[in-house]
Amino acid sequence: MSSVGFDIDFDADDFENDGFDKETAAKYKPSFLSEWWQSIDKVTLGLFFALLAIGVIISMATSPVAAARIDKDEPFFFLMRHLIFVFMGLGGALFLSCLSPQNARRIGILALIGSIIALILVSTHGFTVKGATRWLRVGPIGLQPSEFIKPAFIVFAAWMFTATRRDPRVAGKLIVFIVYGLIIFLLIRQPDMGQSFLLTVCFAAVFFFAGLPLGWMLFFFAFTSIGGLGAYLTVPHFKDRIQRFSSSDSGDTYQTDRSLEAISNGGLLGQGPGEGVFLHRVPDVNTDFVFAAVVEEFGFLISAVIVLTLGAFIYRAFRQALRLNDAFCQLAVAGLAMMIGVQMLINLAVNLNMAPPKGMTLPFISNGGSSMLALCFTVGLILAFTRRRPGAYVYGV
Repeated sequence: MSSVGFDIDFDADDFENDGFDKETAAKYKPSFLSEWWQSIDKVTLGLFFALLAIGVIISMATSPVAAARIDKDEPFFFLMRHLIFVFMGLGGALFLSCLSPQNARRIGILALIGSIIALILVSTHGFTVKGATRWLRVGPIGLQPSEFIKPAFIVFAAWMFTATRRDPRVAGKLIVFIVYGLIIFLLIRQPDMGQSFLLTVCFAAVFFFAGLPLGWMLFFFAFTSIGGLGAYLTVPHFKDRIQRFSSSDSGDTYQTDRSLEAISNGGLLGQGPGEGVFLHRVPDVNTDFVFAAVVEEFGFLISAVIVLTLGAFIYRAFRQALRLNDAFCQLAVAGLAMMIGVQMLINLAVNLNMAPPKGMTLPFISNGGSSMLALCFTVGLILAFTRRRPGAYVYGV
């Protein structure tokens, strides 16, 4: 038995040597589900289930108003859609969690290749919503490739950085920068500055976690600063949002103003389910501004539980990453946890008018099929990389 978990390696020959035959040995070998359950990080899995359950409850509360706004006869239209994506994402996460780190990494790299191809197709075959062309139609479902490219790129960057550390002849840093530049170019064309910003922050974090030289860090910050300035000067959509955030006189700030009112009206215990007015005022209440709706109707205490649950999930992932022996798994888990954490902070900052609106969902809570599937994909990778196997964790942990 491993000193760091419950993985038990059975060898039929060992049983034969001790007087057992192979048939008897097979009876003692744990089933696949038993091995999975013994090796999975149950705390991370439990927090994941809790977040999905909270998201379903919040969707149940916001769905009727959101459906009425677009004249849907079915009041729980958005809840039904949310449940479909939750079950699809949950199934995908559990499947990924069964894979070895090597196979999970391969899935991540394939997802990166597929997402880049999809981003290229968006420019010619995508459809436009609210002035941005970010979605591809896949049957009856509209998918946003930029959601999936974030976790996939983090896995790719972690792989390249660790490959370079093991063999300095591998041009991992250069390859990662080329792929990063290509992705940012494709995102800005949409335009999608929110995802570009989130991807850049996560890339910087993985860069830092990898312990790369200061010169590369300075080059990265110079590159992103010049890119941000260039986007401000050349992308009207981006410039408009920055100006509206910096000065209310420069444009419409209706959504953020109503968000602050809703948070102020919520108080400690909230107005009660269905009693808030914010749901009826803002079109993106079940996606970008769901946190403000939760505070108004359920109060600060419930909203604090949501934030703390998300924080606990992120903390647990970082804690597990620190204990892993494999450099790639360490880097990938830390980067993926960082991605969820930064996305949460961006969404909260937008709701509190501390950042310009970016179209960023609150992880696992907001409605949004692509976001839910991509976040479940992220959790599946984290669960796969943190499973307890012989030698996976530091001795005695």
